[in-house]
Order: sequence, then structure tokens, then C-alpha cells
Amino acid sequence: MSENDVVKRTFRALVESADRKFARVRDVPAYGRLPNQHYFHKVFKAYMRLWKYQQENRSKLVGAGLNRWEIGEIASRIGQLYFGQYMRTSEARFLIEAYVFYEAILSRNYFDGSAGSRGFGKKDIGVRFKELRFYARFLLVSLILNRTETVQLLAERFKSLVDNCKANFRDTNFKEWRLVVQEIARFMKVDTAFMNVRPLRYSTLFDSHPASLQYVTRFHAKRVLKFQDALLTSYHHNEVKFAELTLDTFRMLQCLEWEPSGSFYQKRPVEPKENGVFIEHSGASAASGVIDLNLAADMTDPSLPPNPRKAVIYRPSVTHLIAVMATICEELPLDSIMLVYLSASGKVDHSNTSQVYNSGGSQKSSKNKVPLQDQNKFQPESRINNKGESSGYYDQYLWFGPRGNGGLNNLYPGDIIPFTRRPLFLVLHGAERGETAALLLSPMRPAFKNPADADLTQNGSQFTFFLTAPLAAFSQLVGFSSSDTEAEVYSNAESLLSAAFSEWEVILCTTTSLDLVWAQVISDPFLRRLILRAVLYFFCPPEDSEQHLPVCLPLLPNSVSADSEVVRSAVQRLAKHLSVSDLFHLVET
Repeated sequence: MSENDVVKRTFRALVESADRKFARVRDVPAYGRLPNQHYFHKVFKAYMRLWKYQQENRSKLVGAGLNRWEIGEIASRIGQLYFGQYMRTSEARFLIEAYVFYEAILSRNYFDGSAGSRGFGKKDIGVRFKELRFYARFLLVSLILNRTETVQLLAERFKSLVDNCKANFRDTNFKEWRLVVQEIARFMKVDTAFMNVRPLRYSTLFDSHPASLQYVTRFHAKRVLKFQDALLTSYHHNEVKFAELTLDTFRMLQCLEWEPSGSFYQKRPVEPKENGVFIEHSGASAASGVIDLNLAADMTDPSLPPNPRKAVIYRPSVTHLIAVMATICEELPLDSIMLVYLSASGKVDHSNTSQVYNSGGSQKSSKNKVPLQDQNKFQPESRINNKGESSGYYDQYLWFGPRGNGGLNNLYPGDIIPFTRRPLFLVLHGAERGETAALLLSPMRPAFKNPADADLTQNGSQFTFFLTAPLAAFSQLVGFSSSDTEAEVYSNAESLLSAAFSEWEVILCTTTSLDLVWAQVISDPFLRRLILRAVLYFFCPPEDSEQHLPVCLPLLPNSVSADSEVVRSAVQRLAKHLSVSDLFHLVET
């Protein structure tokens, strides 16, 4: 047996071994602690060994018939592994590594059968499917990283590839891939409507207000809860999405992460160990034209705390959603808080709704969990009988599935109550089992100047938009996009809003009437930012109607209520700056 044959057989054995290990972790749920976490280390180790072997024996493998797409497939698997680790841990370094591998595959043309290349043969259809999957995965990573130019380039090439495949493989149905092309085009149309809006991630430059830092630092409560876990899910008919990431969960996912300070790309050579952990490395030359595992762009900022873990669940059944909540709840430390974001249509009992507003309303859930609801959602507070027990928690619900299927797809407020025995699931005011809940709930109806903008399937949730990009949401509410105004005008509007948030933050952190529920979480920057942005939304709906008002329980202090002068004057300044004061019927003070 020749030396080349030995190298080829060893390579194939390494590929088969790595693929078997990959198959065991590919579909592991992206939530909860993993009893077989060590197996992920084995997979990383297997692919590192494989990658190193093909680099050291590249010429012999090529001589033995190794195709470039096979190298691309290995790199794509490694990128897929890194992305999977990001979804499980929310650690930015894994997302960045996935991007580096995918970008290298694209720039080195490992899948050389892309649109515009040499002719196709019938034997190439399997390779073309691998290339299609590569583009779809790279698009998702680029979307989350806000690499707009890369997304546009990939979308164009992806569409060309699908068209080329349809033309060359007429006996194969590419309907699903055409739908993916339509998905990304639709997603890009919505996501790029506010191109000059700053990142949704928490930026210490924009979102940290120096005037309030001393008060936040000295803020005391009976206990302070740590925000470590979040559950995000959305279920609407025909909602904007790409792959298994809907527009609303996409916005919330980014809103709950740190934005690296300074340049978006802080390049620093790093080396992945066998278990996927990184260490410093002196760097290496990329002149060989292959992806070097020792060279990676690291955008992470070591000065920032870790991102909270986020379980993003796509269109779950009610039983699956409850099971995920139970898993995360069971594993959450007692001093921690979990945020739960639920976006779905549903049935609202209007008689109960008035009781919510009479008892005080706004929106937010804290303690160990912050449930957020979207348009046409249930309101949490039902009737309280003379024994202090709640009733009516099964009169209203959210739909997590097709309508008309009985209660099988309905999520009721009462379904959440059992989790409040732990200090983390605090959803329903008046029906907790051990912890008082704090709630942020969206209004039953959004408010827009242009009725066409109210279509959730086209623009996502207005409430979610306010929580993640308040100025862009305000602009949408009054009927224009950021492109309608000069950059300087929009930048000044951002400054006005930032000044208002800074002022409100000082008030919240110095007031003596802040409910303990909020006091326990206000030291967390992510949750504090959500509270401040909710305050803006409490005031903004122009219509004087309960249906357009959000709900917050417990009540925030009167000093930051929609009727307070500090909130009214801030919105007045913003509306005047954007020449939309007439929409709010504001009185000059």
C-alpha cells in the first residue's frame, strides 16, 4: 500500500469518527445543563485532529483525489459546532468563530460549484445541497452579528445558486430553498428599514448613564437578583423570520447581549483548544490559502460581563414550552433571575382588562423571570375572591399553534403559576406561589399613525420594538423611517432620548417608593434598560384608550408615570424635535 493510500485511509477514518461524534451533539437542545458536556469537548477534539491532519497532508490528499468541497464541508461542520455552542451559551466568541470559518469558506471558494462557475453534473447535486446549507447557516450568523453588507452579498449569491440549481437539476424540487430565499429577502426588508440606528446590543457608550452610576452602585434591597437566563419564543401566523429565528426573538436576543466597546472588530489571535476553549496565540500566515485554526478575529471584550444565556424556542407546543421553562427553572440558582419573553396572539377578557388598569398597569416581570407579551395577549390579573384567591386564570390565553384546536395549543396564565414557587418564575400578579411578580405586558392593540404599519406579520411587535430600539420604534409609530430624516437630526434625537433615560434612571434609583420587586433587579443593566424603555412606551400611544396602553405590575413610582412632568416634557422635546408634536396633543409647559 502506497503512502498516499495510507494517508487517504487515515483521513477517511478521521472523517467518519468526527461525523459520528457530530451526529450525537447536532440535535442536543439549546437549553438546560448538559450531562454529556464532555462529549462536546470530544467533538471539538475530533475535528481539530481532522483539520490538522488535512493541513499537514494536503498535497498527498489532493494527489489521492481529495476535493476542495470536502475541505469546505469540514470547515462548515466546525462553524456549525461553534454556532451551536453560541446558541447554548450566548458566548460571543463562539458566534465569532463560526463567522470566521464561514467567511473563509466563502473567500476561498471551497464549494466551487457556486453560481457562475463551471457547468454542473448530475453527480454534483449532493455537493450543491451542502453549499445551499452553508449559505443558509452563514446568513444566520451574519444576521445575528449585524454584518449587513455580508448579508446582502450572501443573499444575492444564495438566490443565484438556487436559480442555477433549479435550471441544472430539473428533476429535483427546490421549493423549500426558494422559500428560504423569500424569507431572507423579507427579513432584510424589515431589518434594514432603520439603517442608521445604533446596535440593539447593550453599549456601554450609549446605554450606560454616568449621572446615575453612583446611585446604581449604592442601590440596596433585601436581595439583588442576578440575571443569567432568558427564554425567548414567538408564535404568529406568517411572521417575519429566517430559519428558526423570528423578527421579534431576533430583536430580543440582541437586546440581551453586550456590544463590544471600541471597534466592532477587535482582532486578536486566538487558538482553540481541543475542548473549544481559547488561548492566546502568536498568529500564523494565511498565505497557504487554507483556514488556519490558529487565526481568528476575536470581537469579545474581556472587560464585559458574560451575556445571559438565552433559550430561543421556535414555534413550540404548549407542553414543550412548559417543559423548557421547568428545565431552566429547576437549574437556576436561587439568587438568579430568568426573563421569559412570550410573543403570540390570543384571547383577552375585556372585563378583566379594565380591572388590571384600575389596579395599576404598565408592563414587566421581574424577580426571577420577566414575561413579556405581545399584541392581543392575555392580561395577567383576573378576579380575586373574598378569600384572596385568584380565579379566571383559564379564561384568557395565548395561541401556540393553529386556532380552532381546542385547548391543546392554548397557554393559560394558570399554566405558569406553579413555577412561582421558586423565586424566578414570577408571572401572575395575585396568584404567585411564594414570590410577588412584576409584569411587563404589551397593550391589546398597537398604535400607529399609518394603519398599514400595524401588521405584525410585516413589522413585528411594536412593544418589542420599543424595548429593543426605542427611537426606531418611536419613528415607526409616528409614520417615518430613519431614512426620512437627516443623519444629524436623527443623531440629535438619540441624544435627547438618551438624556431622558439618564434622568429617569436617576429618579428610579433614588426614589423611596420603588417596589421591592423592581428594587431587586434594577441593578442589572439589561433589565434596567427594559424598564426605562417601557416608561417611554407607557406615554407614547397617542390614542387615549386602554386597549393601546401597556400594563406594568407592580406599579412604577408616580415620578416616572405617563402623567409625570419629567416623562411628559421628555416626550414633548423629542416630538418637537421630529416635528410630530401634533400627534400627541401635548400642552406646552
